[in-house]
Amino acid sequence: MTEAAAETSSAHPERHRDRVPRARAAVRLTKYADLASARAARPLRAVHRWGSRLPPMVWDSLWPALLLLNILTTRTPQELPVAMALTAALALPLVWRRRAPLTVFGAVAAAAFVQWLMDVQLPADIALLVALYTVAANSGRRGTLVAGAVVEGGALLACLRWATAGAFVSPFVAVTAMVVAAAVLGANARTTRAYLAAVEERAARLEQEHDQQARLAVAEERTRITREMHDIVTHNLSVMVALTDAAVYAQHRSPEKATTAMLQISETGRQALTDMRRSLNILRTDEPDAERHPLPGIAQLEALADQMCTAGLPTRVEVRGGHTHIPATAQLTVYRLVQEALTNTLKHTPTGTHADVRIRCSAETVTVDVIDNGPTPPPPGAVPSGHGIAGMRERAAVYGGTLRSGPLPGGGWGVHTRLDLGSSGAASA
Repeated sequence: MTEAAAETSSAHPERHRDRVPRARAAVRLTKYADLASARAARPLRAVHRWGSRLPPMVWDSLWPALLLLNILTTRTPQELPVAMALTAALALPLVWRRRAPLTVFGAVAAAAFVQWLMDVQLPADIALLVALYTVAANSGRRGTLVAGAVVEGGALLACLRWATAGAFVSPFVAVTAMVVAAAVLGANARTTRAYLAAVEERAARLEQEHDQQARLAVAEERTRITREMHDIVTHNLSVMVALTDAAVYAQHRSPEKATTAMLQISETGRQALTDMRRSLNILRTDEPDAERHPLPGIAQLEALADQMCTAGLPTRVEVRGGHTHIPATAQLTVYRLVQEALTNTLKHTPTGTHADVRIRCSAETVTVDVIDNGPTPPPPGAVPSGHGIAGMRERAAVYGGTLRSGPLPGGGWGVHTRLDLGSSGAASA
């Protein structure tokens, strides 16, 4: 078979040599045709752009101009005055058809009725269809039905008067079809315009809602960062101030304790910087600090208690129930609540105060209690008010909890809250 194909190919070498030039010529002709089509379409696009800039009344004036020009070129001098007057009465109102559709339709229908009474046939009767289309495109269903019935009645009268003998049905059906077509086209234009307006309104509303959601998200993120910064900065600075005072006090009597306190200050500062970078979402996961300082949680409360003990506030932590099933965000909330409560105790109580932290974990809830044995707090207003308690309430509210903070019956101060892990707020967090 290979030899036969080779013989066939060699028997007609001219055919194979002619295929390539023909294909190239076809490609060139296609390119020339596309180029010619593009060049021919340029004037049409230019005319369309120019025409879209003209006001609608200019386009509506073309109907009267064309109809009057037709009368001038087709009527005899004896018929010209009457034909011109009737054509003007039929066509000129179309110039204002977009502004007052029903009024223009009434004027055109009245002129058509006068024309019928005078027994004059004119091409300007098409103005009735244009007016009907305008009514259907700008009025409701009732106005369209009334205008269509008026035009259909006129079509019946016209066919009864001017139809040839025995040929009433055909012209009447044709005219009725044009009336129905004008009404349907106008109604479709009105429906399309209403649909596009609804789509544009919906798009604008969605864009507005999207902008509002974006602004709310920005506000929430700012609030979160502010709350995190308050907790981090307030706690760590309070600890660093307490450690600095202790180091200054012990630098002569016990240099070893002063050195330990200074090292603890350095470690607290580094921890604060790491927490701040993480809260601002600019800490890269490949940095060593990210592995050395995991996201604070219930497991880090012991380290927090040790830090507070070093700063001068003996703290004991008691955790009941397993906390491994608790989400990381909920554990961070518990940690921040305890941190803020202990920071307030450190700032507002004298030396010798003790604090107890009790955490009770269950499948659906986490209860947090922070109690100290400090003296009775001063009257309201003696201690400067800050954003700590408000931030704690916001954190608890995310998980459907309420914060109670105040003096205890037996003395001291207590902070209590309960987080619901199954609440809607927990899901959003």
